[in-house]
Amino acid sequence: MDGVGSFGAGRAGSAFDPLAFIQQPQTILRILSWIFSMVVFGSIINEGYVNFDSETLYCVFNKNYDACNYGITIGLVAFIACIFFMILDMKFQQISSVKDRKKAVMLEIGFSGFWTFMWFVCFCFLANQWQRTTTDELPLNQGADAARAAIAFSFFSIFTWAGLTVRAVQKYLLGTDMTLFTTEHLDGTPQPTQPFPTAPGPETTDTYQSPPFTENLDANAPTYQAHNVRCS
Repeated sequence: MDGVGSFGAGRAGSAFDPLAFIQQPQTILRILSWIFSMVVFGSIINEGYVNFDSETLYCVFNKNYDACNYGITIGLVAFIACIFFMILDMKFQQISSVKDRKKAVMLEIGFSGFWTFMWFVCFCFLANQWQRTTTDELPLNQGADAARAAIAFSFFSIFTWAGLTVRAVQKYLLGTDMTLFTTEHLDGTPQPTQPFPTAPGPETTDTYQSPPFTENLDANAPTYQAHNVRCS
């Protein structure tokens, strides 16, 4: 398992390979999501508002300002989020703590899944409001191409963000290869180094040996005393 680390990334502290990073499916999906989000909010900002014989600007989606504001907000947040997670992916191998890697992956799962749902709502909302827009409200089809582009790329963003969610879940399910990380990586605190063992030498024994020919004295044994006998 050389080169395989925690949560699908390489060993902690390994060198960053730009070519391998660009070729990853997750990076490709991230770039596509970044482009799609830019198309959505860019189309609405540039051509999503038209005027009808007055200086007042109206949203091309059935004159519903909420539809335009929602599309712009979802696109801008997705645009910024793609940049943030792209940088996080680049720095992921530099994270030595397994707990921090797990938090980063869980954050990506939560945000990607939630934003997949938000793109689905955006697509349905814009498509519904565009369907209700009549030709009288758009003279000369002003902003029609921008509206269709916003709807189309909102639909595409559902799949790219769903793919990012699946990739993040797969990364999480890979779990942790604990053999590649020391206690220092788990706790984030340096551990004291153990000294090298000394070379084996002759063993010396200091066991006490009783002198030979010794008998254990019984404290309860009777003692005999010599008596001096006088002859009269």
